[in-house]
Amino acid sequence: MKKEIISTSKAPGAIGPYSQGVKIGNLVYTSGQIPLNPIDGSMPSSIEDQTKQSLENCKAILEEAGTSLDNVIKTTVFLADMNDFVKMNEVYSTYFSANPPARSAVQVAKLPKDAQIEIEMIATI
Repeated sequence: MKKEIISTSKAPGAIGPYSQGVKIGNLVYTSGQIPLNPIDGSMPSSIEDQTKQSLENCKAILEEAGTSLDNVIKTTVFLADMNDFVKMNEVYSTYFSANPPARSAVQVAKLPKDAQIEIEMIATI
């Protein structure tokens, strides 16, 4: 199977040697998305706003690949502080209200640019 690199200006550009997303067969894998605004590089301060921006970044990559949040089968949420889980979950649930994907959520020691959250997704086409 041929690997197709996914790139969009509607999500932050890669800040290292990786792609925003990769499409192979009928699957799309997003790289982890921290809550950077793709227009000006700013980052919101609250965990709720950071969760929303990370989800919007993933959504933009999925749409560029020809799919949507409706086709997400697995997400991984990385939190700098597990105490933010409830607030993150409140925002997350508005994006996946029906038929939510499988998910892992873990606390990590530190995220790029001192973000409070990073989210990655796997979706079908």
